[in-house]
Amino acid sequence: MHTRRLYYGDSYLREFHARVLAEEGRRVYLDETAFYPASGGQPFDLGTINGVAVLAVEEEDGGRIAHHMEAGSAVGPAACVINWQRRFDHMQQHTGQHILSAVLSERFGVATVSFHMGREVSTIDLATGALDASLLLEAERFANDAVFEARAVTVSYHEPGEELGLRKASERSGTLRVVAIDGLDRSACGGTHVRSTAEVGAILLRKLDKVRGNVRLEFVCGMRAVRQARADYGALSRTARLFSAPLEGVDELVAAQGRRLAAAEKELRRLSGENARRQGRDRFGQAVKNGRGWCVEFVRTAGPMDDASRERATEFAACGPGVWVELFTQPPAVLMAASPGTGVNAGSVLKPLLTAAGGRGGGSAAMAQGSLPGETALNTLEAELRKLLA
Repeated sequence: MHTRRLYYGDSYLREFHARVLAEEGRRVYLDETAFYPASGGQPFDLGTINGVAVLAVEEEDGGRIAHHMEAGSAVGPAACVINWQRRFDHMQQHTGQHILSAVLSERFGVATVSFHMGREVSTIDLATGALDASLLLEAERFANDAVFEARAVTVSYHEPGEELGLRKASERSGTLRVVAIDGLDRSACGGTHVRSTAEVGAILLRKLDKVRGNVRLEFVCGMRAVRQARADYGALSRTARLFSAPLEGVDELVAAQGRRLAAAEKELRRLSGENARRQGRDRFGQAVKNGRGWCVEFVRTAGPMDDASRERATEFAACGPGVWVELFTQPPAVLMAASPGTGVNAGSVLKPLLTAAGGRGGGSAAMAQGSLPGETALNTLEAELRKLLA
């Protein structure tokens, strides 16, 4: 059972009457449909059939189109309504993609590998390892020039063997549906499109990502571009108010604040390290020596292990024969540092104790660390270390 596709001839068809031929588990099959099934990177249409919501539309083998419904529908006449806002948005994005891909191909020699239309943004994957920012700006300008020129967008059908001048050769057999943008592009495509490039509205290029050796370009068209521009302006305005600065100076101000923050963080790290080393020296001077004449210090810390912990342990062990053991409870972990004069190999001592307690870790002779599954395991490991270092 082949479904006749009304959207091929008229993408602007919002309401139509058809006949329900079959219903299988809330999958409804019509004799003809204007509902677009998910295909070629374009999502499916939504709407209603006899007042019941269409949840998804997909193409099945043999040319059948299944309408997944909120509830079943009896065989017979069907009054169908397309969600026009969603449909027109898809028409804008898809036609915008044709314009953008044509500009990138013809002017810059960059081919489009694939297209995906998302709920908020659309993307094209480009056959290049990198895309220069200046090229991106040029492509955006040329694409919008094509929009402002209100070029006609037409559909035609062709038999195999015809010379079609397509931007990208089609692998499809049989009759080809060709979407042409006057003086700009000819592509084999089964999607829905606007009649004029003017209806696409603004084309706004967004971020770039590297994906499997290609470049993925994010873009928005029409009302999506308007919403995105409004959101961007809102974010800039809030930032400007936060810093009591004019909108046009926000980028320079944020960059300057970033530099000051980086300098402050660097100074904080220096002071934190200096303080940690001082603490290590102080603790060594206060530590009680064990029976072998070493200074042994056990410390409990409620927070996590950090760089300051390691600085403190290193400084303690550098002050003379001694062993530092710091136990962390959130999350359970242990840090051990040993002076060369003690003959204690921190890694060799700590690793088997961690394994026995269900933890993991290790290290060098001078310093070792590891994590444990819980506080009970931490307490067990502490007891074993106290015996070994007594």
